[in-house]
Amino acid sequence: MTDREAIFPANRNALYEENGYSAAIRSGDLLFVSGQVGSRADGTPEPDFERQVRLAFENLKATLAAAGCTFDDIVDVTTFHTDPQNQFGTIMAVKQEIFSQKPYPNWTAVGVNWLAGFDFEIKVIARIP
Repeated sequence: MTDREAIFPANRNALYEENGYSAAIRSGDLLFVSGQVGSRADGTPEPDFERQVRLAFENLKATLAAAGCTFDDIVDVTTFHTDPQNQFGTIMAVKQEIFSQKPYPNWTAVGVNWLAGFDFEIKVIARIP
């Protein structure tokens, strides 16, 4: 069995300890990142939707960096949206900035009715270089 190693971004361990999960798990050469949301420094949701999406990607970037990865190492993405029809344009605009060149990662978008006060969440699987 492959060993698992918990990965945490700098200065964010308290959130994960409080809720009993890891920001990411390294298993072999794969990194499985838990859902990242657009939380402000105090852990509360950013009320502006576009800023919330950008913060989710910033939090994802920090988690990837803690494992030595970048957005270019992502192979699979799952996003969760509380109002997909009205949010998708904003999400796609930010996504195009982050993933601007082929090959793009796999992507699955899921509409949900609750994200603990957030409106967008992103989880990924990355290959560790």
